[in-house]
Amino acid sequence: MTFSRRKLFGLTGAGVAIAGAGGAVGATAFGGHAHDPAAQRVPFHGPNQAGITTPAQDRMHFVAFDVTTSDRAELVRLLQDWTRAAERMTAGQEAVEHGATGGGEQEPPGDTGEALGLPPSALTLTVGFGPSLFDGRFGLAGQRPPALAELPHFPQDNLDPARSGGDLCVQACANDPQVAVHAIRNLARIGFGTVSVRWSQLGFGRTSSTSREQTTPRNLFGFKDGTNNIKSEDTAALDEHVWVRPGDGPEWMVGGSYLVARRIRMHIETWDRTSLSEQEQIVGRAKGSGAPLGAADEFAPVNVHALPADSHVRLASAENTGARLLRRGYNFTDGSDGLGRLDAGLFFVCFNRDPRRQFVPMQRALARDDTMMEYLEHNGSALFACPPGVRPGEHWGQELFG
Repeated sequence: MTFSRRKLFGLTGAGVAIAGAGGAVGATAFGGHAHDPAAQRVPFHGPNQAGITTPAQDRMHFVAFDVTTSDRAELVRLLQDWTRAAERMTAGQEAVEHGATGGGEQEPPGDTGEALGLPPSALTLTVGFGPSLFDGRFGLAGQRPPALAELPHFPQDNLDPARSGGDLCVQACANDPQVAVHAIRNLARIGFGTVSVRWSQLGFGRTSSTSREQTTPRNLFGFKDGTNNIKSEDTAALDEHVWVRPGDGPEWMVGGSYLVARRIRMHIETWDRTSLSEQEQIVGRAKGSGAPLGAADEFAPVNVHALPADSHVRLASAENTGARLLRRGYNFTDGSDGLGRLDAGLFFVCFNRDPRRQFVPMQRALARDDTMMEYLEHNGSALFACPPGVRPGEHWGQELFG
């Protein structure tokens, strides 16, 4: 019964996607039993942060923070404390030693306790630094990567500042929503007085496959999503399109990646009144099989010239923009808007080597010509530089802060 209630919580509380675990590849990279999602443990340490190429988990809790201190040493201490807590929680332990019940009875517990007895559930925690962190408060202005340029305002953007930006971000992904929420809750608690939550997003139902072992999921429009996503097994593609290389910018980002987050509300009530034929023409794929229009198999090569010029698949294709991304988004539903319509859609997350040459041109093409934009509203946006992974004894951002 406990598992069923947690599963229900994930569906109702987390919400409802559009068409490196330290170098981990597939289920064999996990500790525990490969076929038991709850028992899986993703290694925290490695050359790249976990939660990028890790096979996408079922649930996500994403949070952006504002740094409220002006003391550089205090911020570094927070990153050290966060790293130690992340090491523990991704291993299925409490955030701190003695945790929820092992401390003094007259003191607040060191861990909030809602994950007591729960296994790791493939929890990953991925940290990123926003452009605003390099504004001069902490002596980092000279270390800001050129690729960490503010995203432009795209046509039809309707961005809410309260759902955008942030000095820091943490992405928590897990196969149990309570494990992901516990991780974010405890990191926020550890950061009290140093950071404050700017905005957060719960997600369920991954909208992309990041491993060849995973089937292609469906988004809230009912279409298979992310068929041609970069997979963790495609190491050459990861090196070319995801991981920052020497010479791309400051050395502290080598082995890292840039995270773009976009909250995309989908006007699902309008979509649901659109004919199947029109839906397929807008997407460029068959709704049932996921095959490109004119083909029979989902993974058939896409002939973009056989698709409508304003179709989503054609405009987003690497053949059209010359750019590829590692997508890692989730569905969400956040109640209603007060007018009888669901506030639901895609929390789009992607990782790329340089957003200026990958995400930005792709989004410009979609925003300008994609018929699907009539059914979408981009109301949140953020960009973060995710540094490389850490070795035992190191902390997130160690090379940045020296």
